[in-house]
Amino acid sequence: MRPSRTLPLISFFTSLLLYIALTGCDRTRDQRIDEATYRKEFTAWQEKRITNLKGPAGWLNVAGLFWLKPGPNTFGSAETNDIVFPEGKILSHAGLFRVVGDSVYVTTSPNAGITLEDGSPVTTALIYTPDSLIVLKHDSLQWFIIKRGPRLGVRLRDLQHENLAAFSGIDAYPLDLEWRVEATFAPHDSIKHISITDITGTTTEQESPGTLTFKLNDTSYRLDVLGGGDNLFIIFADETNGVDTYGSGRFVYAALPGLDGKTVLDFNKSINPPCAFTAYATCPLPPAQNHLAVKVTAGEKDYHLH
Repeated sequence: MRPSRTLPLISFFTSLLLYIALTGCDRTRDQRIDEATYRKEFTAWQEKRITNLKGPAGWLNVAGLFWLKPGPNTFGSAETNDIVFPEGKILSHAGLFRVVGDSVYVTTSPNAGITLEDGSPVTTALIYTPDSLIVLKHDSLQWFIIKRGPRLGVRLRDLQHENLAAFSGIDAYPLDLEWRVEATFAPHDSIKHISITDITGTTTEQESPGTLTFKLNDTSYRLDVLGGGDNLFIIFADETNGVDTYGSGRFVYAALPGLDGKTVLDFNKSINPPCAFTAYATCPLPPAQNHLAVKVTAGEKDYHLH
């Protein structure tokens, strides 16, 4: 899932201006890509998508999400802990997390074998502040702190999770160049915030640099985008949700626009949000204005239907 905190709008426009300076107006030429070249490029994109999904930072290995309460929170594999890790994967009483304001500390039990990412043993450490976090490890397990709204939680990964062995790919609609459309980016005149609610019910105000307008079957549509980094990020819903595709919408990315404001919106690269792969994600939901009254029969189908 995309991080909950977006970059400041000024950072986005700095990236945009740099991108324009380097690339000029190549968006329209890119739109006219021939099918053979496109299929080759799409295959490479798809392979990278699967590699990332199955990788250490992917969503198939997520094994838990545990919300912390203020003060001490014991953890380990025993059922008597506040936070119960998978049985047989860690000591029965492995230690405790202590929440102090917006900071989280960990104290580990003797012989728990908990380390930092570099293998250094951990006994007591500050593992989270709003400006930094530390990843802890034990054998195949890795965990770190996330913040959603006012809540702090422990996200647990198991690099030997059974979901990795069970994964056999993601069903998708047939590749179709008609769903690769030219879009026009219109920046907002001033900073605009969009209310984004996630599946836990937490709503945050996220900065939107502008909108994309485009046509499907001669009908015009628009989508509010979220900026940051090297892409425009779009959360959208359409009439296939809950039928062929994930019920709460999908994600799609677009390249930063050229000097003419043009970019390509490729619905063939519409992807499932992390919540399609794990119950332990906190996926953002599409804002109401990003619900498209059309069936977008392109991109990934719901993973649970595969």
